Amino acid sequence: MGDVRDGAGDGIVEAVPIQSIETPCVNICVIDDGAGWCVGCGRTLDEIAGWSSGNPAWRRDVMMMLPERMRVLTR
Repeated sequence: MGDVRDGAGDGIVEAVPIQSIETPCVNICVIDDGAGWCVGCGRTLDEIAGWSSGNPAWRRDVMMMLPERMRVLTR
């Protein structure tokens, strides 16, 4: 009978490419009490928390809202 192995320890490694996700984060993580948006990027806490698991269309929609939010915050 032939050699039967489960693959463990045979030196085979699966290479999985790392996918980068565009983010508006600028490492200034402070939430404005009045608006509820981060003063660094303009996202809400829910948007920040869901960013890495959100689908690309959702992230794109959020990104489109951020310039106006940042204008409001900097007034």
